[in-house]
Amino acid sequence: MDKKNEKKRRKQKKILSYSGFGILFLFIFYLLFISDKSSKLNVEKDRITISEVKNGPFEEFIPITGSIEPIQTFYLDLTEGGKIVQKFVEEGAFVKLGDPIIRLENANLSLQVMNTQSSFLAAESQLNIAQLTFEQNRLSKQMQLLDLNLRLLNQKRDFEIAKSLYDKELGNEFEFEASRDNLEYLTKSKELMLEVLRKDSLTSVQLVEQNKANVKRSKEYLELIENQLANLTVRAPITGQLTSLNAEIGQSVSFGYKLGRIDNTDKYKVRAEIAEHYIARVRVGQEGEFNFNGKSYNLVVQTVYPQVTNGIFYVDLQFTDEQPTGIRRGQAVHIKLQLSNLFQALMVQSGGFYSTTGGQWIFVVDKSESFAVRRPIKIGRQNPQYYEILEGLAPGEKVITSSYDNYGDIEKLILK
Repeated sequence: MDKKNEKKRRKQKKILSYSGFGILFLFIFYLLFISDKSSKLNVEKDRITISEVKNGPFEEFIPITGSIEPIQTFYLDLTEGGKIVQKFVEEGAFVKLGDPIIRLENANLSLQVMNTQSSFLAAESQLNIAQLTFEQNRLSKQMQLLDLNLRLLNQKRDFEIAKSLYDKELGNEFEFEASRDNLEYLTKSKELMLEVLRKDSLTSVQLVEQNKANVKRSKEYLELIENQLANLTVRAPITGQLTSLNAEIGQSVSFGYKLGRIDNTDKYKVRAEIAEHYIARVRVGQEGEFNFNGKSYNLVVQTVYPQVTNGIFYVDLQFTDEQPTGIRRGQAVHIKLQLSNLFQALMVQSGGFYSTTGGQWIFVVDKSESFAVRRPIKIGRQNPQYYEILEGLAPGEKVITSSYDNYGDIEKLILK
């Protein structure tokens, strides 16, 4: 009887042992092939932001900050130095083109004008003397030529009479030869006189032209000096507001001194700074808009400055239609600058997740909304409100768009 019970107990131990090994094997198999091995983190729903992926109109733009500036600014840099003796207007005044602003005195320049005027008068006098001398010499030579022509005419008559008598053997040979020699002499004298007149004329013309050139140079220099003297009265180069004036009575200033600035206040532009990241995306002709006193105003990029300083570059924008009433120089405005036209796209609301993931992955919420898992995605263009989704998500799916800073390498979030 005892032997039968012992066999039965041994048989039960074997069955229990085999059962234990089977259960252990199933448990290991479950852990290796069936169980969820991903790292998990419990998250409260009210502390995260869940957004829905959707199709819709997408517009790529960036927010930029600009400041109001006059469309035209003219800096008053002195072209002449001197001592300030009079101020016609004060800083902040509105001036018209040509209005006097300040007057300077420059004793050296005034003396230089007087000397130049004397030189000009001397050159004019020398020209008049040269012209008078030329005319007198020409008239004298003309009188000599007239007298020579008369003598030549009379000698021709005498020669013809002597020749006729000589041919008829009524005159002597000496008188005939003497008459002939006088005729040749007067003929050659006339030729010589004509040559002298021609050369004197050329010389006199050259001399007169030289004196005319001297007068012209003296006049041009005199006008230059007189303009410099006139510049001692500084006048407004444009119509606008004298927004700065650095001048005091009795103050001595030199050439190039920055006297002040005049702004054209009839029209304004906006100068904005943009992060270097967008320098290849911003170009002339792109449009922007901003709100002022409850009204929207349109702008267009007029100039893109290629220089980059401390990670930013600058652009100038002009108003396409009316400009706001009441804006002032230096006023800050917040502009929405369009980088592309409106188009249909799959998109998700922007959020803090991007700073952690760089747009390479996101937590996708399960349909049961009890958990969320990581999924790789690809993001395209973006604006401050939305990211364009190129790959990895479908319309209607929900994702967590709030910050992932506390999640580390967690692959699954349990939503409580």
